[in-house]
Amino acid sequence: MENTQRNLEVDPEVKAFILGRKGDFRLCTTCGGPVILPVEMKGPKDSDIIVHIGPNKLYISKVQAHYLRRIEKHMLAYYERYLEKKN
Repeated sequence: MENTQRNLEVDPEVKAFILGRKGDFRLCTTCGGPVILPVEMKGPKDSDIIVHIGPNKLYISKVQAHYLRRIEKHMLAYYERYLEKKN
């Protein structure tokens, strides 16, 4: 895995969410676009790029990283809806 920022900006809301959850996440590809999920739901791949957010890691699909400049809050929407349904 590539351990670099790759000039990707991470929105403060995404950082706060990840730090608040105290876990590692992965930005991956879905038919609806890029989404951020906990690694327990979608594990990292060897080709992922790692962005450190405090003590946590955000694994970014190399496929997605090619197209992204910024990691935005809307990428958490799928997981946030999942949490709402769960509660």
